Amino acid sequence: MPLRASLFICMALMLSACAQKLDRQTCMALAEGVDYCLAPLPASTPVSQSQLVKLKVKQSRHQLLSQLDLTPDSLTLVGLAPLGQPLFTLTYDGQQLTSEQSVLLGEQFKAEYLLGLLQLIYWQPGDVNRHLQGAALTDHTCDAAYCRRLYASDGETIMDIRYSQAQPWAAEVTLEFRQAQLTLNIQPLE
Repeated sequence: MPLRASLFICMALMLSACAQKLDRQTCMALAEGVDYCLAPLPASTPVSQSQLVKLKVKQSRHQLLSQLDLTPDSLTLVGLAPLGQPLFTLTYDGQQLTSEQSVLLGEQFKAEYLLGLLQLIYWQPGDVNRHLQGAALTDHTCDAAYCRRLYASDGETIMDIRYSQAQPWAAEVTLEFRQAQLTLNIQPLE
């Protein structure tokens, strides 16, 4: 019996080592001279949405499923690998960001950047701009239903965001961040 109990305890410890919980910074550098601190949660209608997320960084491509739940008090984002393995859970209360993530993601996964990009995509530009330094997010005329552009203070384009329809939460979204060689595509799942 003691051997069986010891094996059970070892297995439990090994499984718990597969995920790590981290408190994250809420401010980040987006580009040289451009910083963004996460904005508070909007006091809007709650959103609960499943999404297919495709990410291309340089020549590397990744895909995941996500579940985003947003209320005026909290945001929770869960990311799953295509076969359903949990990758991360982000929680944000408007001030503190916590990330519980698979050790498979390593130290390179920065939850604050993912949440920062989501705020640039979904939050109102005026709310985002209050928390940007060295840049501004504006509506932008383009050949899509709706577009936003993040400009540095010197007028350089940092990123473009294109929406398949005028309502961001209902749209397929493509974000291009040229300096980081990153393209993010989000498709809402019905």
